[in-house]
Order: sequence, then C-alpha cells, then structure tokens
Amino acid sequence: MKSLLLAAGFATRMYPPTKNFPKPLLEIGGKTIIDRLLADIDTIEGIDEHLIVTNDIFYTYFKAWQLRTHYKHPITIINDGTICNECRKGAVCDILYVVEKLSLKEDLLVLAGDQVIDFSLKELVAFAKAKGTTCVTCQRETSVELLQKLVVLVVDESFKVVALFDKPEVPPTQWAVTPFCFFKGSDLELIYKAVAGGCGFDEPVHLVGWLTNHGHVHAWPLPGKRHRINDAASYEVVNQIYNDNKKSGQLL
Repeated sequence: MKSLLLAAGFATRMYPPTKNFPKPLLEIGGKTIIDRLLADIDTIEGIDEHLIVTNDIFYTYFKAWQLRTHYKHPITIINDGTICNECRKGAVCDILYVVEKLSLKEDLLVLAGDQVIDFSLKELVAFAKAKGTTCVTCQRETSVELLQKLVVLVVDESFKVVALFDKPEVPPTQWAVTPFCFFKGSDLELIYKAVAGGCGFDEPVHLVGWLTNHGHVHAWPLPGKRHRINDAASYEVVNQIYNDNKKSGQLL
C-alpha cells in the first residue's frame, strides 16, 4: 500500500503567502502541514512508500524539503508538469497521472495536502480493510447552509454509501464528505473509465461518486477535528490555535 498526497494546486485563494510557495509546506505551530500528515501515516502498517504529486513550479521546493526529511518509508516526489492554475490537471487526473506513471495496482491512501487533523488515519485503513472496499471519509455537519455548499452522503446502517449529492439544495443527511480516501487496488483501473465517462476532475469525491454508481464504497466518520487551510484567514486562525496549544503543552 502507498500513500498519495495531493499537492499540485496553486493555492491562488491564499495569495500572497502561496504566490511563490507551496501551501503544504507552510508551517502550522512550527511544523509544515505535510509533515503533520506524514508523521501519522508513516506509522500506518502496510504503507511502504509516500507519493507526493505537485506541479512544475513547486517541484523544486518539495525536492529541497525532501532532503530534510527522515521518515521510515521513502518519499517520491512526482511532477505533473503543470505551470499555472489555468492549466492544472485537477485532483482526479493527478491521481490517474500517478497511477499511470508508476503502474500502480496496490491499495492507495489519498490525502489532500492542505488539511490539518488531530486524529490518526490508521483506523480509516483498518476500516477499509475490514470492509474490503474503497472508502471515503465524512463528518457530521449540522449547518444546512454549509451542507448546501458541500458533497453530502447517504449511507446505510453499515455505512455503505448509497448516494452522493453535490451541493444539495435540501441536504438529505448531515454527513459531509471530507478529503481523505482509501482506494482499493483493484479499483484503480476504473479511474480510466471514470474519467472517460465524464467524472469531474477537481475533487477525489467526484471519483468516489462514480465508483459508488459502479461498485461498493463505504464511508468512515472522522473521529476528531479537521481544519482545511483554504485561504489566508483560515491559515492564520489554525496557526494561532496550534501555536497556543503548543505553548500550553496541549499539542506538539
């Protein structure tokens, strides 16, 4: 099994901090976003390599960062060749690009590179292995206004995904999709069919939606807090939270 961190975006909504610097390498409480994710997933049993896909502009930044890392498993940085926000591939096509380039056929844990979490993804992998299917993550959201801007899941009693609704006017549940996915190795070849069939390119959840209609997908509820760093304001807020917690000894 391999992990894949998606870091090929240009983070235009975060300018100026990310105008010439990759968002996943920004620090939160003294550690980069990507190091916080890797510190957890590097300990997951079964993972033997970490893959990071980025763009041509930020590739050298990640290579320089790689020289400073000391993780248990090797890290491979993949350049998707894009040079601007307007020509970006999108997350789904970046996953497909990596699968093709490395001829991947094994299980793949996919993470958005702009997330900060206070829990481990070990249980996601254990859950997916037990179910024997591709899995998406979700969290309960009580705000109808926010749910109307997200992808919402309908699940059965075993948390098998029954349907997904993108930005529903009337949300059918309070389960909102979050950007961590476990793709079963045998499902990777279906990405070709998904893209050819008109699957959306921007978010992995579009791929999960296609797989839901062509097989079995389960959902794993997040057991803790998740922060998405999507603009300068959210970055400042989350960084302050982690800096304060670090000073008080609550969080390293």
